[in-house]
Amino acid sequence: MLTLHIAFAPLVALVAGVLILILPRLLNYIVAIYLIVIGILGLIHY
Repeated sequence: MLTLHIAFAPLVALVAGVLILILPRLLNYIVAIYLIVIGILGLIHY
């Protein structure tokens, strides 16, 4: 079985950075979603 492991935080940071450059008003939503996802992953010890 082929497993591709990509570091999660740098990938999210890259996508968020591009979206913020395109649509700056998305910054609040992107930051909120990022914090929620990191919090959930921290709670389940990903």
